[in-house]
Amino acid sequence: MKPKEPVDLYIVSSSPHTHSGASVERIMWDVVVALMPALLAAVWFFRLDALRLVGVCVAACLLTEWACRKMMRRPSSLSDWSAVVTGLLLAFNLPPSLPTWMAVAGSVFAIAIAKQVFGGLGYNPFNPALAGRAFMLISFTGAMTTWSASQWFWTFESPYIDGATAATMEAITSATPLGLLKGTLKTGLHLPSFGWSPLAHFFLGNVNGCIGETSALALLLGAAYLLYRKVITWHIPAAYLLTVFGYALVLQWASPEGQAIPALAHVLTGGLFLGAFFMATDMVTSPVTKRGMLIFGAGCGIITMLIRTSKTGAYPEGVSFAILIMNAITPLINRFTRSRVFGAKK
Repeated sequence: MKPKEPVDLYIVSSSPHTHSGASVERIMWDVVVALMPALLAAVWFFRLDALRLVGVCVAACLLTEWACRKMMRRPSSLSDWSAVVTGLLLAFNLPPSLPTWMAVAGSVFAIAIAKQVFGGLGYNPFNPALAGRAFMLISFTGAMTTWSASQWFWTFESPYIDGATAATMEAITSATPLGLLKGTLKTGLHLPSFGWSPLAHFFLGNVNGCIGETSALALLLGAAYLLYRKVITWHIPAAYLLTVFGYALVLQWASPEGQAIPALAHVLTGGLFLGAFFMATDMVTSPVTKRGMLIFGAGCGIITMLIRTSKTGAYPEGVSFAILIMNAITPLINRFTRSRVFGAKK
């Protein structure tokens, strides 16, 4: 029967039928705001080098994005803030003394190769910032593993360095906490004691490392903001951090005394917090289901610890490669964990 009034008509359309009100611009802006505490910590600990790298990476990413869209004859995407986020995250993954031209090269690779070649935002299979960092680690290995001077090493209770010896030695310029772990694993020596003093340095950020990863406190503040704004969920970070902690705890119990660092030190060092909250949670390259997110986070944690604790490996940190590897199998995770359509058989 033909409806008599317009109100009797039902308009049917494809899903989604409601809108959350979120947009790419709003989400990316929230990420930028969440990264501000880590940026302030980076400037505090690394001074002008932090500002130099952040400025160069953001500018190079914006320019590369504009040029790529221009050459592809597509509308400009600078207003969505995704290039700014990529520049910030890439800069946060760089050592403070890295030459400027290398930062530019990494930024160009992150945008042009890891993002725009695949079609731009939403089509890239790998996190662009991490892809740029992996490219730089392979291309500029020496520069990417050279760290500025820091006195963090002397906060350990080491049986091999007494006060008189320490007074005559210069600051360690090429060691990070994870680098120290990798070195002792290879030599078979006992690790220095990880007391509360070095753990406090790890939490606040007064250690060698990439400019945006050292301060766990600053990263936690940013993560709390993202969770409050519902930009991310707890599933990936919780699965990632708990897996690393549990893996490290088992090693601590099973290893002879002095051969494994405390589980809490593993959590607080390296780029774990930066990766778990800001890069593993990338909406484009991570699973869409809750169960898939838990699998993704656990996989990242296992691969991270396998790389960190391998005696034959040369790389002391595993966060970047762990997330990139899990990015590659995200489509399989989505397929495995997808929900069954109501009324359909398995």
